[in-house]
Amino acid sequence: MRLKRKLAAAVIAAATLSLAAVNLNGRVSVPASDPGFVATAATDGVQAAVLRGWGRVVAGDEFSYVGAPNPQKWKLYDGLGHAGKGIRSPKAWNVANGVATVSGNVSGTTGGMSAIFAQQKYGRWETRMKTSVRDPKYHPVVLLWPNGNTSPNCAEVDYAEALTDTTMVKFALHYACAGPYSYQTRGARTIDVTQWHNYAVQWTSTGITGYIDGILWFTDTNPAHQPTVGMHQTLQLDWFPNGTATKPTQMQVDWVRVYR
Repeated sequence: MRLKRKLAAAVIAAATLSLAAVNLNGRVSVPASDPGFVATAATDGVQAAVLRGWGRVVAGDEFSYVGAPNPQKWKLYDGLGHAGKGIRSPKAWNVANGVATVSGNVSGTTGGMSAIFAQQKYGRWETRMKTSVRDPKYHPVVLLWPNGNTSPNCAEVDYAEALTDTTMVKFALHYACAGPYSYQTRGARTIDVTQWHNYAVQWTSTGITGYIDGILWFTDTNPAHQPTVGMHQTLQLDWFPNGTATKPTQMQVDWVRVYR
């Protein structure tokens, strides 16, 4: 079993990132860019938590064990897949070498799991994730989901979601129960999802912000768009079949960390 990586103290150059977050109904104003930050280099990547001083980890999973995901931390999905397609099986998950891996096979058997920890209103979550070279029909998603699986405005915070375009990752804040896209605030960034990246979301009483490798890329401060109930972390590799052959795909998660 490998030792979990520790933060180093080297300083790296500041960086800027233009935002692609757009509310499709035009009601949210998103800043054009985030000023660069002087960051500490880390063998587990540049993190929003480090750059922005989120403090100590209060919950999460470092996956520093072997076997199935810890049942005291996670509830594994067991049943039909997304939109009733394929199967979500607990057997799709495995933890080894400090990483949790969910595998999707040629027939659409894949997996997902939801956190038992940090079921809360407001907070900060950060997840280190990558995929194999994936079939576009397999969509990895790192998200916050309502406690009790329900909320008045069908809240959902997809703070790292890769869809059919394998060169992109997206942020989607769902804030109403009707309409496939008109009821979301969305962001997009071109990125190599087969490499490790740190995806983070901060949810406060004033709004939701998203970060990739510590850099701001999404903001929505509209009060009408915010979740009204507590939320919790979920990890999913969803299958969207289109009648063509499916290639096996894996999603790996190095750690999930929650901050106040």
